Amino acid sequence: MKTENKKYEPSLASLNTHQIPGWYDDAKFGIFIHWGLFAIPGFASSYGSIGEVFAQKYDTAVALTPYTEWYENAIKVPESDSAKHHAEVYGNAPYEDFRAPFLKGLEQWDPKAWARLFKQAGAKYVVLVTKHHDGYSLWPTEVPHPKKRGWHTTRDIVGELGDAVRAEGLEYGLYYSGGIDWSFNTEPLRTLGDFTGSTPGGAYPAYAVAQVKELIDRYKPAVLWNDISWPTPLSGLMKTVAYYYNTVPEGVTNDRWMPVSWKTKLLRFKFIRRRFDKKVKEIMQSRGPQKGIIPPEPPHYDFRTPEYTTFPDVQKRKWEATRGMSHSFGYNRRDKDEDYLPVDEIVRGFVDAVSKNGNLLLNVGPRGEDAQIPGEQVSRLLGFGAWLEKNGEAIYGTRPHTHAEGKTADGHDVRYTRKGETLYAIVLDAPTSGEITILDLAPEDGASVALLGHGNVAWRRAGNGIAISLPPSLAPSPAISFSITPFRA
Repeated sequence: MKTENKKYEPSLASLNTHQIPGWYDDAKFGIFIHWGLFAIPGFASSYGSIGEVFAQKYDTAVALTPYTEWYENAIKVPESDSAKHHAEVYGNAPYEDFRAPFLKGLEQWDPKAWARLFKQAGAKYVVLVTKHHDGYSLWPTEVPHPKKRGWHTTRDIVGELGDAVRAEGLEYGLYYSGGIDWSFNTEPLRTLGDFTGSTPGGAYPAYAVAQVKELIDRYKPAVLWNDISWPTPLSGLMKTVAYYYNTVPEGVTNDRWMPVSWKTKLLRFKFIRRRFDKKVKEIMQSRGPQKGIIPPEPPHYDFRTPEYTTFPDVQKRKWEATRGMSHSFGYNRRDKDEDYLPVDEIVRGFVDAVSKNGNLLLNVGPRGEDAQIPGEQVSRLLGFGAWLEKNGEAIYGTRPHTHAEGKTADGHDVRYTRKGETLYAIVLDAPTSGEITILDLAPEDGASVALLGHGNVAWRRAGNGIAISLPPSLAPSPAISFSITPFRA
């Protein structure tokens, strides 16, 4: 459905009438790009996933996360692996020294090649990190930085990539780190209390508002993806979001816009943070490592963003699973091929998310020294795109069925999607020959069953399900998709 062109007021009553634009609900798959000065060292601790780190090493977890994009903070914490690495390899040089090699690497950057790759991977939208926690802006911003003059690129990375992506027919979104900026708040962060309480005050809120407004005006992003929190009170947040919706009627916002409040301001005091950390540490250690992060719900958002995790069942609200191909979003030069998620696992996780009203925002982390996407990531994008080329009918433009999950008689998982009177049954790790029986599925008499990428196949009723004949010598695939038409149940 097309979002109604209307005037939004800076109030929750008005903003909460905003509806998910049809293009975003149909798209299902987007590319996230974490790229910046942190891609030059390309280093992070290797204690496992972010959930494992917070459960097992809470007292220094922020400095020990597997996220290379958090390198600048990690090197400020002497006991971290990153600090030791930085001393050994870079002689404790200032983080700012990574700017020169990053800008040199830009000479080899070809945004058109990236855009072609993303389209070949089957993506329908791209979200670029314009400013991460280090505060370095990837566009020639005209908003003066009150603390670090010229802390931005002169080449318009944001604009050039946007032109290339849109030329390929893809939507273009922008990420902005609203809640964290280490160019304003230089305090070393170790715990969740430190992290949550570190949103800068002073001149920062006005700076962030002005930068986001500049991004909206200059680039008209189809997705406005804020991270961590927002540095103004609710009234200021509502003005920013209303401005965005009124400027980009078909735009969509995520769920990481928690406004600053008196409660979050209390975390600026160390004794309050220590009490907060004591409670959180006890909770995390008692429940054990979690798969990932689900951010708290702010007063207004369009879609949820679980990070390195998913929801277990169909959600009424739209959501977007976001993750890197390895434990990090930013490029980690220590990652080997086995550290990256195999194509089969990416496909299975993606199908599961789509069946439950989710999208997938899959990250690429380009290198800094030559502005290239590593081959291990490229091969996975191409493998994923090959699967989507054959099975995309069961994905793009679909909506959740009454339930997401099913089973075959031999124990394979099934996921369902719908499009009008067509039901899609996507069988994960399916056999390559013979017959497959999907349980608890009852098509109408005379319904047509087709194997996507092959054509119509024979089927018969088998107890409370259907038995479907597979073509001989079916190529192995992480998932195969059947269309059943009509299906009105």
